Amino acid sequence: MKQQTMKLMAMTLLAGALTACGGRSYVAYRAPLPPPPPPAAYRAYGPRVAPGPGYVWVNGYHDWRGSRYVWVPGSWMRPPRPRAVWVPGRFVPRGRGQVWIGGHWR
Repeated sequence: MKQQTMKLMAMTLLAGALTACGGRSYVAYRAPLPPPPPPAAYRAYGPRVAPGPGYVWVNGYHDWRGSRYVWVPGSWMRPPRPRAVWVPGRFVPRGRGQVWIGGHWR
């Protein structure tokens, strides 16, 4: 009787192992999610009078830092050379998301 029970247990274990091998298997892959779209742009604002001649107002923008957007306020800046023009930063579609192209002097 004991030998019969051992055979039955061995067959049950073997059947369970074979059943587990024949089942469907899959590999889970968690793709990184793109950041959420940027918040709506703030409207242009600034002091009414420039701090001196030749200053240009540069609008604030949302900057992606780590896991969230942070508002960087606008400021008065002096162009690095005569006739330089400030090109504001902007989000450009790239792949399934967007990439921030920072503002720069042209």
